[in-house]
Amino acid sequence: MRLSPTFSLYLGRQFLLGIGFVLGILLALIFLIDVVELLRRAAGHDAAGFSLILGMAALNLPSLAQKVLPVATLFGAIVTFSRLTRSHELIVARAAGISVWQFLAPALVIALLLGTFMVTLFNPLAAIMSSRYEQLEGRFLEGRQSLLAVSATGLWLRQADEFGQSVIHARHVSSAGTELRDVIVFLYKGTDKFTGRIDAKGAILLDGRWRLSDALLTRAGRPALRLPEYEIKTTLTLAQIQEGFASPQTLSFWSLPGFIRTLELAGFSATRHRLHWHSVLSTPLLLAAMILLAATFSLRLTRSGHTGLLLGAGVLTGFLLYFVSDVVHAFGIAGNLPIILAAWTPTGVCTLLGLSLLLHLEDG
Repeated sequence: MRLSPTFSLYLGRQFLLGIGFVLGILLALIFLIDVVELLRRAAGHDAAGFSLILGMAALNLPSLAQKVLPVATLFGAIVTFSRLTRSHELIVARAAGISVWQFLAPALVIALLLGTFMVTLFNPLAAIMSSRYEQLEGRFLEGRQSLLAVSATGLWLRQADEFGQSVIHARHVSSAGTELRDVIVFLYKGTDKFTGRIDAKGAILLDGRWRLSDALLTRAGRPALRLPEYEIKTTLTLAQIQEGFASPQTLSFWSLPGFIRTLELAGFSATRHRLHWHSVLSTPLLLAAMILLAATFSLRLTRSGHTGLLLGAGVLTGFLLYFVSDVVHAFGIAGNLPIILAAWTPTGVCTLLGLSLLLHLEDG
């Protein structure tokens, strides 16, 4: 028996409402928790008022929505399956000869369309808001501002000491970020008075200083001075340089490939950003896998009336999903797993598990 278009639309609407209901509850709880945590961090920062805290929590919400959407899809589908079973709609449909695959088709289409929307349209909006959130966080809660920029022309660093500021530009950087080549250092007294520049063949970041090699020191009113080595003080560390890059969450799905190319041309590792891009790309399939897992739990456990087991299975699956994702992502960032394998493993495992269990349940 074929599933009628009207019934398909009805089922799709029910699944969409179920996912939206669970997602709304999760985001409301997350928003309250985030506000409390931001208020705790803002203690002692007079400039961080309550209105700013609420605004920051709102800015962070779209990024968090992307993270919890798979679990919201899982629980939303479980809620929908349970409701359709209790109202005997699922039982009547099965008695009329509709297979579980036909019944699942509208939900899978909704999951794939929702995932595509999140990747193509929602993700760029979330990236813009996340970028603004990190700017406010650095300014009002952590007392820092961006010290680093990377572009097609190379790396730019800004640092300050008791004598003034200096801006460092390097055309090429080592993968670790501690060795620079083709370096120019612009020297300033205070914040705006230019006092000279240093052209060097290379620079190495040591403990509390940059060691420049084959340096040409040029100052106003003085002859240029060529030195085999020259050192300038710095408070920058390798960790600060690496953390100074835009985090993957602040870049949209569409802009990430270009930023990855820029990072790699500058000599930096783009592993985190490449991993994030593939993880975002896998969203539609991951949401579809959540529908399959929800159907497996619901069809098996609602028949025997074990609602508590159904809820427990959903919670356990959600925790396992995040645990496995964190573990394989850590292996990917460390270089122990290929990026594509690390990004797609959670999605692949969930999809294969859902399909195999559903095939066993439906076809024996």
